[in-house]
Amino acid sequence: MDFLAQYADRLHAWWFTMSALDRTWLGIGLFGQTMFVARWFVQWIASERERRSIVPELFWYCSLCGGLLVLAYGIYKPEPVLVLGQFGVFIYARNIYLIWRAKAEGRDGANAADPKPPNLPAE
Repeated sequence: MDFLAQYADRLHAWWFTMSALDRTWLGIGLFGQTMFVARWFVQWIASERERRSIVPELFWYCSLCGGLLVLAYGIYKPEPVLVLGQFGVFIYARNIYLIWRAKAEGRDGANAADPKPPNLPAE
């Protein structure tokens, strides 16, 4: 219990020593992390609906948005672990580019990278 009391005291001191700008950036970082976590729910729900594992287009938008916000927060703090951990934003952006390119070419961009195997019957 002593640990919890000390931790609560540290959180209290931390919160009340932050500036309004720091609180704004904390909100940005938390929103980015929320977007980043939400992508897994998007993927899970889409896979349950299709009854197979898929990666929907929205997954990549949540990944990019969340990753960029967490990256911005990490740069502001500065937190090198957060900054290095968001290397994936390049991959997310590339996947979105591939989806856009597939749509421009008249292909289904959401499923271009995840085609249904040809020997499976349609449900």
